[in-house]
Amino acid sequence: MGVSDQTTQKRIAEFVQAHGKPGTAVRAVVEPIGRAGARIVLVGADGAMGDVMTKDVESATKAVEAADNVEQSEWDRETTAATKIGSAHRRKMAKMRS
Repeated sequence: MGVSDQTTQKRIAEFVQAHGKPGTAVRAVVEPIGRAGARIVLVGADGAMGDVMTKDVESATKAVEAADNVEQSEWDRETTAATKIGSAHRRKMAKMRS
């Protein structure tokens, strides 16, 4: 279940403050996740990734559009190249598949 619009905005702003850079927008990919709602995946200027859950795709899209220094993106070459996935995260994901 998603969080309130105000909480969504706060979490996005906190991510931008921690991982943004002046002149470089944080990328945001909105992903539908079925009845559970939607996920906003954030990719910071430093390559860090974060996510925020919302009640639906419409709410997620509006939150991204309203956020400062955030641009709507897709999982294109530029977005995937901007991510920095460390070895600890790779090990964690490998364990989840077993």
